[in-house]
Amino acid sequence: MGDGMLFRECELDASIQKALDKLGYEEMYEVQQKVIPLLCAKENVVVQARTGSGKTAAYLLPLIQNIIWEEKEAQALILVPTRELALQVKEEFDMLSTYRRLKSVAIFGKQPYKFQIEDLKQRTHVVIGTPGRVLDHLKRGTLSLRSLSYVVIDEADEMLKMGFFENMKEILSYLPVNCVSCLCSATMPEKIQELIMETLPNAHVLHIKEEEMDISSLSQCVYEVAEKDKLSFLEKLLCMEQPDTCMIFAKTQERVRNICEDLHELGMDVDMLHGGMLQEDRIMNINDFKKGKLRILVCSDVGARGIDVQDVSHIINYDVPKNGEVYIHRMGRTARANGLQGKIISLISDDNKERIQELESYLGYSLMKGEKEKVEQIEIQEEMIHHLKKPQKEKRKKNEELKKDTCKLYINKGKSKKIRAGDIVGAICQIEGIQSEDIGVIQVQEHQSYVDILNGKGKEVLKALNQKTIKGKKIKVEVAKEN
Repeated sequence: MGDGMLFRECELDASIQKALDKLGYEEMYEVQQKVIPLLCAKENVVVQARTGSGKTAAYLLPLIQNIIWEEKEAQALILVPTRELALQVKEEFDMLSTYRRLKSVAIFGKQPYKFQIEDLKQRTHVVIGTPGRVLDHLKRGTLSLRSLSYVVIDEADEMLKMGFFENMKEILSYLPVNCVSCLCSATMPEKIQELIMETLPNAHVLHIKEEEMDISSLSQCVYEVAEKDKLSFLEKLLCMEQPDTCMIFAKTQERVRNICEDLHELGMDVDMLHGGMLQEDRIMNINDFKKGKLRILVCSDVGARGIDVQDVSHIINYDVPKNGEVYIHRMGRTARANGLQGKIISLISDDNKERIQELESYLGYSLMKGEKEKVEQIEIQEEMIHHLKKPQKEKRKKNEELKKDTCKLYINKGKSKKIRAGDIVGAICQIEGIQSEDIGVIQVQEHQSYVDILNGKGKEVLKALNQKTIKGKKIKVEVAKEN
């Protein structure tokens, strides 16, 4: 964290502070202390900070503070490199803006255009998307940026690596003249620096130093294992370690699949994450792992890029990371595990022993050699697999308190029955004890609608609405199913 500065000292809107309190956000990170005042004052900002530094809230809070609810067109655009990160940023935005009733839309590839267009036709305050799909919508005329006040380019260096640089530049050409810009990047490659010089010459440039990672509760070791023996060694290692949560990293999609299939055959609670998977499968596996419904996740670096998964008890590098930066990033997932002992274990084969030397040079210390013989002597028994067959205990999510206070309702009528958001508001405000401040985001779709009820009043609104009509039509209302 920072030097003790609290969010309460930021003079944010009371509705934002209420959400921060529910989420348990008190003390600010350094990046938040520096970025929030500048963006609130509508100054351009360039931030060099690693993933996990708190930068997402740093750029979201000023947007939420300054967005005008009544405006129908998008007032902020957030560009991110992957669909998973788009959904992650959307989730964070929706939590922080709960009591301001702001609507966000995430748009990305491999998702039908018609649903995105339908969403964008409605009042939308913030659009979060990948560059390719955002540019497609701009060219089709289904997304307008004429009311835009803020643009955020998040993980700019990753976008460069993924070939989105020209898309980014083209999107920037659509921006209104006085649009406030924020660019975030973990590193500053030459092309990103050129982009900054061209488009943000007067920006405040902030270099956020990485806080020293507390590795006192972190065990690190390496095992030298022949390539042909890796899979069987991994099986025994997992039986010995009995991890509560484990991420296993491999360098290719094929290796990820092979590991996953092998462990699954043993009966372990395992699934995978890589760039070749269907989008819905990737999202489901990430969510299951985050929630504690899945114990072991086998990943490629591409598959896990930008995903914020913390408090993992074990990280196993089936393949040694390509550089020290990647190793540190993986380490960060377990070093924060609430003071509990975390482990990062690397398997080294003959052909990449030099990688370990490079890694140790980068870290500035030697990695302990694991007792290979101890692992190899293990004979796998059914009782060893028993713990690894079961999902972990479901984790308490940071938005649990917020969720207790918020209830999303499903209404079985939509645009096809001439229902509008104002009709839903009118019906709810007729309920005794309910005010407009108790109504959150409303989404009216073709055949159904959704409305967030705030301040713990979901049950009474649910009960009362089922006795009412909207535009003379009988409606059915129930608690919306979680995605």
